[in-house]
Amino acid sequence: MALQTILLQTFHRYTLTLSSKGQFVRKVNKVHFREDQIRFYLRKPKMTTKRVQPPWKVPEGSDDVKLKFYNSLTRQKEEFVPQSGRRVLWYSCGPTVYDASHMGHARSYMSFDILRRVMQDYFNYDVFYCMNITDVDDKIIRRARQNHLWQNYIGEKHAWKKVMDDTLQAMKPFSVKMTTETDLDKKAMYERQKVKVDLAVNNLESVMNNQSKDEAAVQAAKENLLESSKDIISDWLDKAHGSEVTDNSIFSSLPRFWEEDYHKDMESLNVQSADVLTRVTEYIPEIIEYVQKIIDNKFAYESNGSVYFKTTDFADTDGHFYAKLVPEAIGDADALKEGEGELSVSESQLEEKKSQNDFALWKASKPGEPSWESPWGKGRPGWHIECSVMASCILGESLDIHTGGVDLKFPHHDNELAQAEAYYKNDHWVRYFLHSGHLTIDNCKMSKSLKNFISIKDALKKHTSRQLRLLFLLHAWKDTLDYGENSMEVALKYEKSFNEFFLTVKDVLRMTPSTGLASFEKWTDDELQMNETYLAMRRDVHAALCDSINTRQTMEVMREAMSACNIYMTKCKVDKRFPNRKLLKNMATYITDMLRIYGAIETETVIGFPQGGAASTDLEETVMPYLQSFAQFRDDVRKVSREQKVFDILKICDQVRDDTLPNLGVRLEDHDDRPTAIKLVDRETLLKEREEKIRQQELKQKEKERKKKEQEAAKEAKEAQARIPPSELFKKETKNYSKFDDKGIPTHDAEGKELTKSAIKKLTKMYDAQEKVYNKYLKSQEGGATGGPSQ
Repeated sequence: MALQTILLQTFHRYTLTLSSKGQFVRKVNKVHFREDQIRFYLRKPKMTTKRVQPPWKVPEGSDDVKLKFYNSLTRQKEEFVPQSGRRVLWYSCGPTVYDASHMGHARSYMSFDILRRVMQDYFNYDVFYCMNITDVDDKIIRRARQNHLWQNYIGEKHAWKKVMDDTLQAMKPFSVKMTTETDLDKKAMYERQKVKVDLAVNNLESVMNNQSKDEAAVQAAKENLLESSKDIISDWLDKAHGSEVTDNSIFSSLPRFWEEDYHKDMESLNVQSADVLTRVTEYIPEIIEYVQKIIDNKFAYESNGSVYFKTTDFADTDGHFYAKLVPEAIGDADALKEGEGELSVSESQLEEKKSQNDFALWKASKPGEPSWESPWGKGRPGWHIECSVMASCILGESLDIHTGGVDLKFPHHDNELAQAEAYYKNDHWVRYFLHSGHLTIDNCKMSKSLKNFISIKDALKKHTSRQLRLLFLLHAWKDTLDYGENSMEVALKYEKSFNEFFLTVKDVLRMTPSTGLASFEKWTDDELQMNETYLAMRRDVHAALCDSINTRQTMEVMREAMSACNIYMTKCKVDKRFPNRKLLKNMATYITDMLRIYGAIETETVIGFPQGGAASTDLEETVMPYLQSFAQFRDDVRKVSREQKVFDILKICDQVRDDTLPNLGVRLEDHDDRPTAIKLVDRETLLKEREEKIRQQELKQKEKERKKKEQEAAKEAKEAQARIPPSELFKKETKNYSKFDDKGIPTHDAEGKELTKSAIKKLTKMYDAQEKVYNKYLKSQEGGATGGPSQ
């Protein structure tokens, strides 16, 4: 029974019966074992305690850095949480298309393009981006009428006297407007216009009073007057005849033209197009329905064919808040007036409102304005309602992100929010409001209305799209950005730093093995440090992007990493070893990827900026084998020339490097201890480098010649000094001395006072020194007289 005891101890309080098939059957309380069952069990391996894996703990790690945005709704940075997974519904206020796009537009749309690219390509959000085009509003209507009336006026080919009289007539209301203007910037603009017109008038009068009356001069003066007074006469014509313009095509052709121009500008700036683009004129039925529902929800009222939003009732309703973005701006008459539009503010219209803070959802059309049928009569949409409707139609009752310029906060965006939340009866139509900062020109405000803007086309004549984008990357998207020579100089320096880094790394990659045994070498402390720099760069870039997409900080982080790389490569050169290929490739590839995400690199490329333009992205890959063969041949020629001292051939090699190849966009950099570096750089840059090199050489030569002349002059002065007998050394200094001893050493000053002993001692030393020099000179002359040493 000992075996039974063993089994009982092994299975403790359980009773087991072995079936004939060797399976265990569990029973309770009683135990029965047959002898054959016990022997069968003992033939199996002994049961031991099973070893298990030890407990595992989740690493503590560090706090995960989360994306935050500066949210205008709270005026602080808030963690970004989309409403539906990784789906991001994004609406951006687009342009009002009545004139050329300018750098202010670039400030907003390129900045938002950078944010969008980072959200999509770095944080991997599924962004759905909708933008509107305002193709009907007060500015468009007025500009369309003015252009139409001006073209008719020009087509009538009036005599110079008529043009002169009309200009003087138009200047009367303009002068009143200039005198009463309180905005100092606008007043200064009006004064500049007046000066320009006055000069043109005086010039035409002078030409006409000239008895010769040169027809070409008359025509030129007349055209100058027309050009100078165009805005003033157009405004004068519009006030007199604007109501007579009734052809709706006049109001649609202008925005169509400038919208097309806008899209071309955005393409030139490498700004991604919207997923959905909406135009106000295409959403009139939806706008009418939207306005009607706001009326039904008791937040709007009709008055004389117009419909106004009841701001007071909305603000007094639980769950609603009017002017979320700029609550302190309520009652700002100037902002409210500008928001209503220059054609929509009159005494009669002010009387239609129940409160001065109420704003138009629908405007009854007046003569000379486009109109659509509505339940309230013929009219057109208010400015603010268009965005609420179009964004709602595409994105629904709640947006994740809404973007626009900072100047749109109040009243436009605050009114958008109120309208949409009145329509949906919610309080969260927008979750995150992001506003781009102003753009100034050399620290001065830029505005279309002030006529001091720089068009995107003009900006692109001076700088490339990439350079402008680098400028924006170097500034926080929500802060004011100053566009000028100083700020662009910084952007250009960054571009050059990036490009030189990429070119140097690519040269290293060409010179080092990419596979096999030779491609892996033991890391030194330098490589360990460089790897830490690489990892720190990635960490710091990520943290900066999480911090409201702070691209300015990321650019600085990458610049510092490139600087560390350059120091590392220089040290390797001093140590006569190649830098680690993998480390440099990792660094350069990451920086390239970030610049591509930012839109600063437009095409797919492994490292650096594409060479040869977008159409020739494989230029480097194509031409490099030929250039390497040529460079190796040139290195061999130079080596033989130095050994055999054939310096003329060395000069020819230098000419190829300095003159021929730069014209082809190729830079060669000679090194004593390794093959020549080959870098593809745009031709203009290389030619500028060559000009600068020549200039520096000329300056160096001039400095050399200057020093030589100084040395010759000093030598001549020294020789002239040596020819003076010591007795004559002080005799000519009558301004300082009046009496001398027998040797010619001064004894009294110019006033007749006897010199002190210390002064005489000092003069005596000078006398003795001159005597030695003079005697040496006399001896040299004696040597010359006797023919000197034999030749």
